[in-house]
Amino acid sequence: MNTWGNRMKLTVFGASHGAGVGCALDGLRPGFKLDLEAIDAELGRRAPRAEPGSTARRESDRCELLSGLYRGFTDGTPLCAFFRNADARAEDYPHPEIPRPSHADYAAFVKYGGFSDPRGGGMFSGRMTLPIVFAGAVARQFLKEKGVTVGSHVLEIGGVSDVNFDPARVSAAELSAFDPLFPLLDSRAREPMERAIEGARAAGDSLGCAAECAAVGLAPGLGEPFFWSLESAVSSLLFSVPGVKAVEFGAGFAFARMRGSEANDGFYAEDGAVKTHTNFSGGINGGISNGMPLIVRAAFRPVPTIAAVQQSVNLTTLGAESLRLNGRHDACILPRGLIAVEAAVCLALLDGGL
Repeated sequence: MNTWGNRMKLTVFGASHGAGVGCALDGLRPGFKLDLEAIDAELGRRAPRAEPGSTARRESDRCELLSGLYRGFTDGTPLCAFFRNADARAEDYPHPEIPRPSHADYAAFVKYGGFSDPRGGGMFSGRMTLPIVFAGAVARQFLKEKGVTVGSHVLEIGGVSDVNFDPARVSAAELSAFDPLFPLLDSRAREPMERAIEGARAAGDSLGCAAECAAVGLAPGLGEPFFWSLESAVSSLLFSVPGVKAVEFGAGFAFARMRGSEANDGFYAEDGAVKTHTNFSGGINGGISNGMPLIVRAAFRPVPTIAAVQQSVNLTTLGAESLRLNGRHDACILPRGLIAVEAAVCLALLDGGL
């Protein structure tokens, strides 16, 4: 199934080298005026850049709105957006019978009985983040109306790290001040990160990376205690972003090294609001927002489509094969993949009742 959501339904469709990709977002309140220029700006953050390490594929990503908008306002019907593929090159993938190591090629071949579209990964391509980013850009505008700001920064690329958010004090002003194309808390990390990306690209390889995302302005009480908890909603969408292999909230895996006396966030009252001195819980207790900033991190595996020689198998003969790919791909998912992380968080928050 390619549909997600509880109060709101998101359906994505299309394939990397097919006619195009798109989405339908159902359940939006009618009468909301969409800022289409703001949506285009967010789509632009996802677009490939003229810099080392970025894919050479160039698509206009011009959105065709098929339904859901009338005279600039949501009309209560599903908001359906379509993006045509114009720069697909199926010839870059001449051997669909040889699955790329760690890509979805083999798993999809088995699941769909050999009928899945293998060109550029088909529905498993990073291009499928485009409709998710569109839907997230729409959701962000509804969140803004409620005073909620979502932003992220590059936390790590190939072992080069930025500093973390101050989880109890990150602000909307801080998130809004980021460089939209390469957001960092410590700008000195950019040069060594870019060198690492270029080094991987020159070697025909790729790099893993991690993003840290925050949502501020959340009122307490958002989410459910069990099967639609705020963590499960956010993480379910984050794990739908191609390449994401790990998600953590607040202190995350660091909890395994802490005592309760260290990990507990003590309460205090200020200006009529209840807050916590620390925010190891990442703004969530019992699956429900507690009014503190939501802090979530997502780690991406290295892009599996690389130019270096890899070992695979021929699915027709079951014989061993060596595979070298010369197609267009990113050497690192970040920084342009950050917008997909933010989109996932925005969609989960809107679906949660904002």
